[in-house]
Amino acid sequence: MSGNPGSSLSALRPTPPERGSFPLDHDGECTKYMQEYLKCMQLVQNENAMNCRLLAKDYLRCRMDHQLMDYDEWAHLGLPEDAPSNSGKTSSGTSSGTSSGTSSGTSDNK
Repeated sequence: MSGNPGSSLSALRPTPPERGSFPLDHDGECTKYMQEYLKCMQLVQNENAMNCRLLAKDYLRCRMDHQLMDYDEWAHLGLPEDAPSNSGKTSSGTSSGTSSGTSSGTSDNK
């Protein structure tokens, strides 16, 4: 029977996680975010709802901020970037900067 495929010890070798270790939150620093996410998933019956994805993002951000995981780009984690909301603010700031630049150009002509 020792010749059976699958009985080798190499089949039992554990594989490390893709992103390294995932330390436990012993101090409960991100428990609130985790519980909100789990409640959301329960409400939507484990469907991939955007509001739950945003809660997952908050949870992962908390873990990153408390050094419970390495910082990574949201796209690598399958989550939306923060840039769209920030770029909207930047564009309006840029346009007002452009218009004031135009006003300065007009005052230079006077």
